[in-house]
Amino acid sequence: MPDLDPLAVATRFDAAALAHGFRVEKFGGIAGFPLFALTKRTPGPRPRIYLSSGIHGDEPAPPLALLRLIERGFFDERATWFICPLLNPVGLARGTRENAGGLDLNRDYRDPASAEIRAHIAWLQSQPRFDLALVVHEDWESKGFYLYELNRSAQPGLAKPILEAVRAVCPIELAEQIDGRPASGGIIRPEGDPTQRDVWPESIYLHAHHTTHSYGLETPSALPLDQRIAAHCAAIETTVKIFLTANRR
Repeated sequence: MPDLDPLAVATRFDAAALAHGFRVEKFGGIAGFPLFALTKRTPGPRPRIYLSSGIHGDEPAPPLALLRLIERGFFDERATWFICPLLNPVGLARGTRENAGGLDLNRDYRDPASAEIRAHIAWLQSQPRFDLALVVHEDWESKGFYLYELNRSAQPGLAKPILEAVRAVCPIELAEQIDGRPASGGIIRPEGDPTQRDVWPESIYLHAHHTTHSYGLETPSALPLDQRIAAHCAAIETTVKIFLTANRR
């Protein structure tokens, strides 16, 4: 894993965001590092799309993929955007999954104990509901890309076209069980009501309070960093393109 300085990464996000019409919203800080969101509220009725990354500090490809897309100008006036790209800056500085207190922040959304997730939830509670949410991750155990789909909306699922787009860049994880859950062709669709679980990751919190349609995107961290970044970019670009085509307003 490359040595990434969260302050340097945050500075790059600030510069790219301001160059492409985003507002930088600081909603907290931890150990001298900022917690921030990037928002672009396009005038008129537009789909509202949320993206997040960096909740695990040993997963650098997701924030770097979002940075690459911002720098390319991908997040344009087709939608209203809400992006939280660096939710665990201390973990990124240390190269650890957990925060400074050894807590997995992606298990802290039901009864939050961490300052990071309390601040993130407070920010989320001040936002409108999202039409689509993408939470971007890596998995050190997998051999290929896979995704979680949570869809209570009237929209058709996008899992298969996402996987087809990624297949050109990255292998797909085809195991029948991934992360301890039944999977089919790289797709996990959690059974039952996920909000009944004792421990909530970000995706379940979003599912319970902020959206009816979300995807968790996972690249295999054993692959080269640039390949993982490209896979995430392909997945996000495909998801957004199909979703916005179906939801022109």
